[in-house]
Amino acid sequence: MDWSQNFKGQKITVMGLGLLGRAVGDAAFLAECGAELIVTDLKTEDQLAESLEKLKDFSNIQFTLGEHKMEDFEDRDMILVAAGVPSDSPYLAHARAAGIRLVQSAALFAELSKIPMIGITGTRGKSTTTAMVAHIVEVVTGETIIKGGNVRGVSNLQLLKEVKADSLAVFELDSWQLQGFGWAGISPQIAVFTTFMDDHANYYKGDTGAYFADKANIFINQDDSGIFITTPEVFETAKEFARGRDITLGQEVVLVDKSIIPDDAILSIPGEHNRLNAALAVAACRSIGLSDDEIFDALASFPGLEGRLQLVANRDGVKIYNDNNSTTPQATIAGLKAVGEANDVVLIVGGSDKNIALDGLPEAIAKYCAHVVLYSGTGTDKLKQLLSEVTYEEHGTLEEAVQGAIATAQSGNVILFSPGFASFGKEFKNEYDRNDQFISLIDKYDN
Repeated sequence: MDWSQNFKGQKITVMGLGLLGRAVGDAAFLAECGAELIVTDLKTEDQLAESLEKLKDFSNIQFTLGEHKMEDFEDRDMILVAAGVPSDSPYLAHARAAGIRLVQSAALFAELSKIPMIGITGTRGKSTTTAMVAHIVEVVTGETIIKGGNVRGVSNLQLLKEVKADSLAVFELDSWQLQGFGWAGISPQIAVFTTFMDDHANYYKGDTGAYFADKANIFINQDDSGIFITTPEVFETAKEFARGRDITLGQEVVLVDKSIIPDDAILSIPGEHNRLNAALAVAACRSIGLSDDEIFDALASFPGLEGRLQLVANRDGVKIYNDNNSTTPQATIAGLKAVGEANDVVLIVGGSDKNIALDGLPEAIAKYCAHVVLYSGTGTDKLKQLLSEVTYEEHGTLEEAVQGAIATAQSGNVILFSPGFASFGKEFKNEYDRNDQFISLIDKYDN
């Protein structure tokens, strides 16, 4: 399909370029379609050199870097907003006041493609559940589905090139991307909401209601033909949210828990939380007409995801797990429960504080850990004050932390890299960079 008719000649500001490749692909797509672009980012030209190199051949892109300017949010047809831009941004407020449409790429894909979408959100579990659904559907049908949303390096607008009449999209949607669905007044046809816990307290300034309100965009605009799949716990919060806003939940609601996964079902990834992820994935696949035999046969071959309890090495009798994407204390607790026995885990943990309570983490560490290797950060400073029942050491670099863990671990131990905090800081560009550095360090020791 020729998408240029949607954008040719339009004046569009792309707010946020970044280094992950998503916005770069979006900007390239819009430029290819003939839009006149302004790309603006608070990062400098030097910081964005890798991304800018990919856009250098487009004469219809202007750049405002190291700052935002109000004039870039005036006299425009559209503002394409990157995930994570503060909702109270004065630049967005300025554009709204001028009647300029704000969009995000995942919601814009849904609007333009008009294909069925399974959208999956949740504080924890959304990535694994999304990958499970995509794997099952592709194994059963033999067709490649369109996977997008919060996927590393994937531009949602570039995915429009893959759309066919019979396509199905499976999108992982974080709370920021769901803001865009709220702006557009739409929700995915099939909505999966895995869990709801405290997270992103810095962004939401501790307001869990605002956090849930963004998440709720996955289901509040479904029509009566929609399907909302979630847990009883999340649904209670959803009902309370809907009552407070006079929203009628007229869609089909499917409530699941991990009990729908038979005891003899084959799951390649450990942990009770992953049984819940599997249950949600099964329900989503049932909703598009797949049979249980097809679903569970395909689920047995699901390989897991990088950075989520990923077994990366077995070195001298020590299993090493990469749980880089565990960026909350609750996620680290789940990881300890999944791979640990009594006092056999050497845990690498630490990073930047997200203002999330550490409830339960010191107790879980005392139960499962033989030793703790702390990676320095503001969150680490809070945690180490609570570690009285286990030995620990602290390091200022990830390389030193990995060295310390490997030196400490003995045969039969598990090394678990489960940070529990954010990756903000000078050593890492983002959480993906932290993941890649950890894998590189383990590879160096394993060879």
